[in-house]
Amino acid sequence: MAFYPTPDHLYTSLGETLTRAQTHAPDAARAVINAKLIIHMRFTDPLAELLVNGRKTPFQIEYGPAKLRPELELNLAADTFHQILLQEMEIKSAVARGLIKVRGPVWKLASFGPVIEAGQQVYPLVLQDLGYR
Repeated sequence: MAFYPTPDHLYTSLGETLTRAQTHAPDAARAVINAKLIIHMRFTDPLAELLVNGRKTPFQIEYGPAKLRPELELNLAADTFHQILLQEMEIKSAVARGLIKVRGPVWKLASFGPVIEAGQQVYPLVLQDLGYR
């Protein structure tokens, strides 16, 4: 059974995680902003879409179909990202194993890595605060 039962559950969890990650690690957020990176994540199980817009300060999170053209598109199961945020799986191994399909210059994922690392620090607390754990 999937961890996120609905897209709203996923949006709430990931939105709060990314927002707290910016506060927790402003240097990590600055890397995305300095790169002016736009990342579009398409999730399955549940079907959901999330866009990180590094052309805004602080970076903005948008839900649903992308209105901006992303430089990097990630297609993955929501549970894969859940495992990455819980540090049960490394993002590099998920890409190598084909669990994350990347469209665009994969090297740009390096600018997003510090945000994911900051997210890993706050994600368990976010789940607890939201009553999801």
